[in-house]
Amino acid sequence: MQRRDFLKKASLGAAAGTAATVAAPAFAQSAPTIKWRLTSSFPKSLDTVYGGAEVLANRLRAMTNGKFDIRVFAGGEIVPGLQALDAVQQGTVEVCHTCSYYYVGKDKTFGFGTAVPFGMNARQMNAWIYYGGGQKLLDEFYANYNVVSFLGGNTGTQMGGWWRKEVKTVADLKGIKMRIAGLGGTVFSQLGVVPQQIAGGDIYPALEKGTIDAAEWIGPYDDEKLGFYKVAKNYYYPGWWEPSTCFHFFVNKKEWDKLPKDYQEAFQAAAYEANVTVMAEYDHKNPIALSKLLQNGVKLQKFSDEILAAAYKAAQELYADESSKNPAFKKIYTEFDKYRKSQNAWFSIAEMRMDSFLQSHR
Repeated sequence: MQRRDFLKKASLGAAAGTAATVAAPAFAQSAPTIKWRLTSSFPKSLDTVYGGAEVLANRLRAMTNGKFDIRVFAGGEIVPGLQALDAVQQGTVEVCHTCSYYYVGKDKTFGFGTAVPFGMNARQMNAWIYYGGGQKLLDEFYANYNVVSFLGGNTGTQMGGWWRKEVKTVADLKGIKMRIAGLGGTVFSQLGVVPQQIAGGDIYPALEKGTIDAAEWIGPYDDEKLGFYKVAKNYYYPGWWEPSTCFHFFVNKKEWDKLPKDYQEAFQAAAYEANVTVMAEYDHKNPIALSKLLQNGVKLQKFSDEILAAAYKAAQELYADESSKNPAFKKIYTEFDKYRKSQNAWFSIAEMRMDSFLQSHR
C-alpha cells in the first residue's frame, strides 16, 4: 500500500511539475526586450519549410512572454533567398533560415550542413549533429563566416526531380540543363548535366519556358504546390544527392554572444522544436501529395542502376579531389564518412530489413 501511495503521489507530483513548467512565465518583467529580424530563403507559399522559421519565432515569443521577438521575412523581402547567409554574416539581419549548401560556391564544405550525395538520412544526420560531433565540426567551419548554426528542419530523402524527357542511361544526361543545388550539381556536371542554381520561387517559369530541361526541389508536397507536374511529367526517384536535407538557422555570432544565457537556451529549444516539426509535417503530407500527383498523370520513374552507379563513382571522386586541396572539407568529410558507415551498418540490420519486408507485404 505504501509503495502504491508513493508511486501515485510521485506521478501526480511529476504531472503537476510539468504543468507548472509549461504554464509558469519563464521570464520576469525586468528581462530585456530583444527584437530581431529573420530572413528566410523560402517563399511563404512553401508553408512547411517556411513554417519552420515561424515555429521558431512563435515559440520564442511564447516562452519569453513576448520579450524575444523575431520577425520573419520571406525570401526576397529583405534580400534575395540565396543571399540569406550573407545578410547574417554582414549584420543586415540577426538570423536567417536557409540551406547551408546554397553557399558551396564559397566553399564546398558548406555542403555538409545540408546534404551530400549518398550521405546520411534525416535520422542519421540528427544523430551526427546532436550527438556524433557534427555540431562542433560545423561550427568550427561556420565561425569563419561570423555565424553560429542550429538545425531548423529536414525534408527527409528528396525526390529526383521533374524531367521533360525520360533518362535511362548516362548518355541521356548529356547536355540537360537542370536546376539543382549543392554538391549534387557538381556530381551531375561530371555526368554531362549542366547545373543551374535557381531559387525555389523561380523554378516553375524557367521549366515552363524551357530555360531548363529538368528541376529538383524537395518532394511531393512542395512540388505539387509549385505545379511542376504541369510542365514536366516524369518524376524521378530517389534524390541521391539529398538523402536528407537539413535546414539551418544561422545567427550572427556577435548578436548571439550578446544574448542573455536564458534567451540562448530558449532559442535552442525553439530551434529543436522547429527541426522535429518540419520533418514530421513532411512525412505526413508527402504521401497524400504523391497520390494526387499520380492521379494527375505524373509518371513515377526510378533512376536506373547505371545512372546511380555512375553518380556514386563521381561523388567519391569529388570527395577525394576536394579533400586533397581543401583542409576544412577533408576534416569534416573524414568524420562524416566514418559516422555514415557506422550508421548504415546499424540501419541495415533492423531498419532496412523491416522496411523491405513490409514493402513486399503491402
